[in-house]
This record gives sequence, C-alpha cells and structure tokens, in this order.
Amino acid sequence: MTDNEIIEEAIRLAREGVNVTLPVNGNSMLPFIIGGKESVILHSPGGIVDVGDVVLAWVDGNRYVVHRIIKLDYDRVTLMGDGNVAVTEHCRLNDIKARVTHVVSADNKKRDLYSRWRMLGAKVWYWLRPIRRYLLAIYRRL
Repeated sequence: MTDNEIIEEAIRLAREGVNVTLPVNGNSMLPFIIGGKESVILHSPGGIVDVGDVVLAWVDGNRYVVHRIIKLDYDRVTLMGDGNVAVTEHCRLNDIKARVTHVVSADNKKRDLYSRWRMLGAKVWYWLRPIRRYLLAIYRRL
C-alpha cells in the first residue's frame, strides 16, 4: 500500500466517525508536532474549519500535508506549517480532508491541540515568524 492509499483510507474512516491515529513525518509542524516521533488523531472536518485549525489537506493538487490554516478567503484556504518560516500551501475548502484534534506522543500521551494555552501558543508562534528560523535552530539543537 502506498502512503496516499493509507492516508485515503484514514480519511474514509474519519469521515465515518472513527478516530484515526496517523503517524506523521517531517519537521514542518515543529515545535507543536514532532514528525517521526508523534502521531495525530484525525476527525471528519464536518465542513467547519477555522483559522488556527490544524488539518490534513490535499494541496497544490499533488500531495497531502498536515498544516495549520492561516487564512480563509471564501473557498480558498492558505496553510502554513508551524515549522516553516515563509512557505505556504493553498487548497480549496473541499480539499480539507480531516481536522487534527490531538497529538499522540511516542509514549502514548495525548495532547489536545485546541486547549486555550496551546491556541495562545500557536498565535504567538505565528507572530514570531520573523525570528522563527532562529528559534527553530535552537529547538533542534536542544
């Protein structure tokens, strides 16, 4: 089975109401999601997503990403990974396949992405984009 086939099966299950835990790779969501070590729990978006939500989306017509919504403009969605400093992706609202609700650590501890403190942290992190590159460099060395 290819990665896309696995992801598409996870999407199908999430849309049926099943909580799906999906491992993630890469550093694009640091420091909030550690690729290769943590997994995310997917839920059906139910057509309701907002700026600040972390979603699984089909972007640029060629790949899936787990990134945060930074802008909604009618049907057009702009996404950016928390570990990125400038790169954004774009998709349509119907290309958002699932909403990420929790992160599961390697030792199976579950963290809610939408607690008041995590949402505040995500907002502050977004505004730290001009110096995010340096903060991420320090984070990776720790």
